[in-house]
Amino acid sequence: MTKQTEGSQNHQERIQALIREMSLEEKMGLMIHRARGIPRLGIPDYNWWNEALHGVANNGESTVFPQAIALGATFDPDLVHRVATAISLEARAKFNAVGKHQADRYHRGLTFWAPNINIFRDPRWGRGQETYGEDPYLTSQLGTSFVRGIQGDDPYYLRAAACAKHYAVHSGPEGLRHTFDARVSPKDLEETYLPAFKALVQAGVESVMGAYNRVNGEPACGSPFLLQKKLRGEWGFTGHVVSDCWAICDFHKNHRVTADVLESIALALKTGCDLNCGDAYRSLAEALEKGYISEEDIDRAVGRLLTTLDKLGLIHDDGPYQKISLSQIDWNVHGKLALEAAEKSLVLLKNNGILPLKKENLSYIYVTGPNATNIDALLGNYAGVSSKLKTVLEGIVEAAGPEITVCYKKGCPLAEKRINPNDWASGVTKYADVTIAVMGRDISVEGEEGDAILSPTYGDFEDLNLSEEQLNYLRRLKEGGKPLVVVLLGGAPICSPELHELADAILMAWYPGQAGGDAVARVLFGKTNPSGKLPVTFPRSVHQLPPFEDYSMRGRTYRYMEESPLYPFGFGLSYTRMGIQKLQAAWSGDGRKELDLAVSVKNEGPLAGEEVLQVYYHWSDAPFPVPRWSLVAFKRCTLAQGEQKEVRYQIPFEQLACIDPEGHRVLPKGTIEIYVGFASPGNRAQELGAPEGRLIHIQCP
Repeated sequence: MTKQTEGSQNHQERIQALIREMSLEEKMGLMIHRARGIPRLGIPDYNWWNEALHGVANNGESTVFPQAIALGATFDPDLVHRVATAISLEARAKFNAVGKHQADRYHRGLTFWAPNINIFRDPRWGRGQETYGEDPYLTSQLGTSFVRGIQGDDPYYLRAAACAKHYAVHSGPEGLRHTFDARVSPKDLEETYLPAFKALVQAGVESVMGAYNRVNGEPACGSPFLLQKKLRGEWGFTGHVVSDCWAICDFHKNHRVTADVLESIALALKTGCDLNCGDAYRSLAEALEKGYISEEDIDRAVGRLLTTLDKLGLIHDDGPYQKISLSQIDWNVHGKLALEAAEKSLVLLKNNGILPLKKENLSYIYVTGPNATNIDALLGNYAGVSSKLKTVLEGIVEAAGPEITVCYKKGCPLAEKRINPNDWASGVTKYADVTIAVMGRDISVEGEEGDAILSPTYGDFEDLNLSEEQLNYLRRLKEGGKPLVVVLLGGAPICSPELHELADAILMAWYPGQAGGDAVARVLFGKTNPSGKLPVTFPRSVHQLPPFEDYSMRGRTYRYMEESPLYPFGFGLSYTRMGIQKLQAAWSGDGRKELDLAVSVKNEGPLAGEEVLQVYYHWSDAPFPVPRWSLVAFKRCTLAQGEQKEVRYQIPFEQLACIDPEGHRVLPKGTIEIYVGFASPGNRAQELGAPEGRLIHIQCP
């Protein structure tokens, strides 16, 4: 027996001893998100509901990092790990500063309901901004990095607890989430919807949140298939499961799979939902008295919840994280990290040569658009608050310096209809050397069902276009004949082919966080070479998409889409140009079960730059349908002007397994195709200016 195993057993013995000392009422009081503590046993009142998707949320001054979809665009697991580490250090320092006696307050705790690892399968989903994009492998890599950063590296204790949500098959429509039944095939489950959850369980995520919807007829928070067969059975998950808020009441009120709250409690608790965000578990005593549940069911759930509290050091005030203090937090370092993350997330979608802007050629810059000064367009949803927010206008003004004239007018509304027909704003462009129009969306029009206050579709989209008011304004700006740079802010694809024709350059900035203004300005003026890549496909319009409610993956995402998109997954331009000089592949390891790739890359352009070199594969001889392409590896590489280096990958053969129609993993036989490039395979990236990749065919071992 190892010391780690022995220590874990000792902790469990300690927890079981605590349970034996508790009354039934005390046990049940721990199973609601606003849990009643047991002072005589050292257990505090505790509110389990806390958020930290891209910074400590709703708890005073904190570093606001870019929204999750922007972190997805970095393709940088190490960066995400550093961001999550910074978040949890701030969270732990804040918690330690006020003490566990205030842990009953909302957003004061250490159990964070993040990351959101749902697959952004449809760009109409308003909450897609909370995810890392449409690809299961990318989501798995970034999600596991986030979990490890949040939780720390102690073998038992947690700096903070992460939560994989929303389990599972959850991605809109928002307005139907309390009633919807996501019907999905075994193949799509195993190929798309479940891999990231499995990866986070294997990485040690402490908790899992069930979704609102049903999955193949079973409510996710009471699904024997999801919670018992997959999560705890096949994957061996030992942490606690929490319901999404008031989801258990949906069982009888909306899904109609149970008759009343007592039946709903029984279904949730017996299938493994340990913690109720909501009020259904306030009726636990009645459910027990009437025989719907047993005390053994309660003890099992309480044991899991106490384990989490014990790992956080909240019962015995122990563990290595108790002395982290606010004085130890270097806010400047965290601010620089927020800037780095924002810079790496920015995706250059078009550039006819106008960027980077050269200050020596500029005397007058016109900044306009509804998002130039819009703080909401920096934040995204589930954001914290910061005294260091810098808008795009502020960033441009500072970068331009006092010797360049910068003029600003809002120009047009974000989502509302223009009332005054007079337009004095678009005419200013004729005086400027360049116009920078900061357009897009904010959280008033996209997001969760109750937050997007200007959305008639509960935060989702009926189409993906830039609003007509914004397009009309851009048309008038273009009439001025001066260069037009468009900066887009928002959390989902903005798909207006006309915009691509109107603009001389387009920069997708997502919700870039507190340093967003500086990051955008540094890229525009060439202090930073853009290196972000799209974590989600931008279709040409909604007409390229299947119905929103259809959870089949056929026709969705770069893996299954047959038509040419507006901008492909993995795409993003640079101010320099990389080229692949050589690609070599060979099988190695025991039984030749590892694919070794050696890729020679050269910076053939005029500037130093950073690129994301992406590896995709396809089983050419598959006897059943398989994805057109699947991402299996990626690496960021930095090259000076003219520099050439070799980038190596080692890909386990097991990672190339495909999913058959019954949901079983099948190792490929015959021929597989390997594509290495700077975007997902296809001609569209090259049409847009991306360098060509390399394709090779390999015989399986």
